[in-house]
Amino acid sequence: MDNNTILRLLQEVADGQRSPSEALSSLEHLPYEDLGFAKIDHHRQLRKGYPETIFCQNKTPEQVVAITRHMYEKKSNVLGTRCPPEIMTAVCKAFPEAKHHTLARAFTITHAAPPLSKGTIAVVCAGTSDLPVAEEAAITCEALGNRIDRITDVGVAGIHRLLDQQDKLNTANVIICCAGMEGALPSVLAGLVHCPVIAVPTSVGYGASFGGLAALLGMLNTCATGVTVVNIDNGFGAASAASTINRMAGTSS
Repeated sequence: MDNNTILRLLQEVADGQRSPSEALSSLEHLPYEDLGFAKIDHHRQLRKGYPETIFCQNKTPEQVVAITRHMYEKKSNVLGTRCPPEIMTAVCKAFPEAKHHTLARAFTITHAAPPLSKGTIAVVCAGTSDLPVAEEAAITCEALGNRIDRITDVGVAGIHRLLDQQDKLNTANVIICCAGMEGALPSVLAGLVHCPVIAVPTSVGYGASFGGLAALLGMLNTCATGVTVVNIDNGFGAASAASTINRMAGTSS
């Protein structure tokens, strides 16, 4: 339920097309709906501009399908992340219109396309092995109403590949940069561009990468300005922050 829906509902009451009790029934699940095992935050669309996201990891297929159904019935767009195969199968069976984003381990159901922000978010990844995290970020950005430029496999082992993308990087309002190993790419990237860089350490690498900890510490200790860092493999968190920045940048321009 978004601002336009609320305004339309109030106008229908004012025009006598709907009774106050009918309107109250439509609003009864604000601010949340209690399913026992989950409390769905239907009010989030009003507060944040986008609906609650379903984090599927460690949930059962039945739980995810139930949450999805209650959001779907409210005409909410649905984004599910960290979705294992058995949950994806259950969701796609229950909702044939669900779109399965295999690489991102995500699904989306779109009732109405969100308003498109004016600017662009660049989603950059150092290596092909970082793509699942980068795609989670990209799919989330798109679900939140952003234009995306995907820039893939431009890590510091071949820096000329990154420099070839300078035009795209210069037009972005914000950049999400996903990298594993030593996590050097966000520092290099931030030294080349004018916009904020959101660094996402990935769990890609050999033993001493410690599952992304080496990349995380490297990014936190960057000497480049304009870099902020999210948790290991948290493409969704990076996308949520980037979308907010992009929306604010479009409002101020």
